[in-house]
Amino acid sequence: MILSIKSVVYLIALTTILVGCGNKKVGENPLPREENASISPQVSEIRVMLPDTSYRSAAEIKYQIDIFADSAEGTLDYIGDMYATLPGSLTFRKGTFRNADFGGKVAGTPDTIIIDWVYETGIDTTRTAYGTWGGGTGWTGQPLYIEWDDSCIKKFRQSGSLTPEFGKKEIIVGGLSGEIYFLNFESGKESRTPINVGNPIKGTPSLDPTMNGNLYVGHGVPAHEPFGAVTINLYQHQVTHTFDRDNTSWRRWSAYDSSPLRVGQFLFRPGENNTIYKFNVAPGELTLHSRLRYRINGIAPGIESSMCVYLNYGFTCDSHGNIIALNLNNLKPIWLYKLGDDIDATPVLEIEDGKPYIYVGCEIDLQQSGEARFVKLDALTGERIWQTALEGNRVNIYEKHFDGGFYASALPGQGNCSHLIFSNCVRNTKGQNGELIAFNRSNGKIEYSLPLRYYAWSSPVGYINENNEMFILTGDTAGNLYLINGISGKIITTRKVGSNFESSPVVVGNSAVIGSRGKYIYKVSIH
Repeated sequence: MILSIKSVVYLIALTTILVGCGNKKVGENPLPREENASISPQVSEIRVMLPDTSYRSAAEIKYQIDIFADSAEGTLDYIGDMYATLPGSLTFRKGTFRNADFGGKVAGTPDTIIIDWVYETGIDTTRTAYGTWGGGTGWTGQPLYIEWDDSCIKKFRQSGSLTPEFGKKEIIVGGLSGEIYFLNFESGKESRTPINVGNPIKGTPSLDPTMNGNLYVGHGVPAHEPFGAVTINLYQHQVTHTFDRDNTSWRRWSAYDSSPLRVGQFLFRPGENNTIYKFNVAPGELTLHSRLRYRINGIAPGIESSMCVYLNYGFTCDSHGNIIALNLNNLKPIWLYKLGDDIDATPVLEIEDGKPYIYVGCEIDLQQSGEARFVKLDALTGERIWQTALEGNRVNIYEKHFDGGFYASALPGQGNCSHLIFSNCVRNTKGQNGELIAFNRSNGKIEYSLPLRYYAWSSPVGYINENNEMFILTGDTAGNLYLINGISGKIITTRKVGSNFESSPVVVGNSAVIGSRGKYIYKVSIH
């Protein structure tokens, strides 16, 4: 029996919060009080907490939820986007919707990509069972951007962690060398000394939006032990918490490429070990509250994509093509949709006509040759609105394989492109080729497909000009950056910049910061 959505409401106070070190935030209900946080209630409003329901599709999920906290209470005390109004981009694709709404702006019709600075990372030459990972950044590898409050800066100075190059605007990025780099956004110089976390970092770290000083980092490859995930206390400028291998997980691969997300008083961290962890948060420390392990058709898949969130529902994807909605209050599955192949791309949530929808695409991995499917789902029920398939291949070259399909996360159109949603797709039909695809949001029709010089894992980003026209910047794995007219699909200019852009950019104004495999991180501006 399919259960309907009921208006089960919680009375939640709408407040203005002064968190961590002084940044203001408006939300639907109070943020958890943490060290040095002050809360100033302003007004009250009724908000809807989505119900604890389950659809027929979820019956295929065989799961176990373990609770470790002294108190089993897990209800979120805040259901808004804690990242939405902060000055910066603190997690992969900026916020809980993962919709890359970076607020990029350009003037007129830009036609030039300028390199503003280049930073050279360290290189790790450790030989592992999975190769030597070197330097630069990998997939997803998006830099974080933050504009620090004066009270935060004061605490940093007291710790002695800042270099003379420190500026209020800072870039934080995880490298394949196993180091976290801190850069002055304006100059590209080191704003703090790097912190080595012990293993190569492939995914995107997350900065806690309460400004409690926590930076969450996942290991990508086991070059050394311990292997798992760490928390860095930025006020102490050191690793203060390590989450080691979970030997009770149902899949024994303890990498964390997923960018963790703070919702209410909890941090949610999906792992490639088939486990979704829910942590209580304190400055510099995490305490495990609960976890979800699951199997579908007897298989325990891994999770590389980053969870997106709408109110108290979380949406995650796994290596066997499952898209799962969870109630974050208790980690119970709500619905399941099977896309049919590995999903590494992060699901993107958009509100359209007052309703939430999920967009995501799969790879051609389990298939040797077949379809890369891109789907739009009703986020509340898992009902398919449309699904569009593109033919492609998985290519085997010597001892390596190169999957086809969607590694990139989708970019919702804005301005004159608000009816479109974009993503890069690896086709592998004419060599290792890729395309930027523009889908019509209403029906899934491909409005255009723009061939790129090489395939692209990097996720596209957007800019809007004063005439509400949208322009797209994206990179490929041959190191090319493309500036594209969003509505026409015409390439305005291409510039060879790096060696391999697997990583996704972060956008600030008319600029972007993006890392390349090899050893370089670039800031470029669009003019």
